[in-house]
Amino acid sequence: MDKCVNAFFLHQDEIKVSEEFETYNTSEGKSLYEVIRISDGIPIFLMDHLERLQNSASIMKYNISITKNEIINRILKLIEKNNVQVGNLKLVFNYSRSDESKATTNAINERFLAYFIPHKYPSDQQYAEGVKTIIYHGERCNPNAKVINNSFREKVNEQINNNNVYEAILVDNDGFITEGSKSNIFMVKGSTVVTSSVINVLPGITRQFIIKTCEKLNIKFEEKNIQEKDLKFYDGLFISGTSPNVLPIKSVNEVSFNSSKNSIINSIMEGFNVELKDNKQKFVKYLENNTINRLNE
Repeated sequence: MDKCVNAFFLHQDEIKVSEEFETYNTSEGKSLYEVIRISDGIPIFLMDHLERLQNSASIMKYNISITKNEIINRILKLIEKNNVQVGNLKLVFNYSRSDESKATTNAINERFLAYFIPHKYPSDQQYAEGVKTIIYHGERCNPNAKVINNSFREKVNEQINNNNVYEAILVDNDGFITEGSKSNIFMVKGSTVVTSSVINVLPGITRQFIIKTCEKLNIKFEEKNIQEKDLKFYDGLFISGTSPNVLPIKSVNEVSFNSSKNSIINSIMEGFNVELKDNKQKFVKYLENNTINRLNE
């Protein structure tokens, strides 16, 4: 079960103290989730996270009963209550049958939780030098949906910790690179950026803004299947995700890459930082335009 940091979390629309968090176990049933980075008190790429959350629910055939505006208001309330400027906020929608409904109906209970989780952002040195990774042969079920799978997560984390690396790169049963265990993976060959087809991976929010950055910078971009054995022929690799943003990879198992010095990767890092700043400004404008609506809810 996750650790809840900071003083307060949300259950449904009620503020609870963190000491009560363990009583709200979401291990039963299925849980959809999103992890949102908070920067300067602003939830980054929030609208995109909420759109992906709705997509995950559609794939899993669940109905989210809370409106987008209600979720936004709850998130802002929790950020304000904890007085958080920087951190990672996790949203969870848990679907399970109650004790009463198990015997009589097929009714599903929906529970909403929002809480801050421990975060560790890459250091300046890791951005400057790149990070170590390993290959992990395994696939996530329903790769397009962000669904909690504790068993898979524990197995991958064990290998990451045992090998003292930053991330594990997943390879499917056909030998193709798909994604990181908690990130998306991009590869650079010459002036072209390559990543796995979106049908085989989680459509990461950072991933889609990297693609947008490539378009703005006129960097050629391709989605295609890459065999693990062909990885050594690429000039550089990088990780994308909520916590790392755009992070160069310096090795995969025993194969080394000079990713942090790659001009394409450095251009994408700079361009993505521009996207971050623009997104913050757009959200501030959104709040200004919707203040009256939020006050009336």
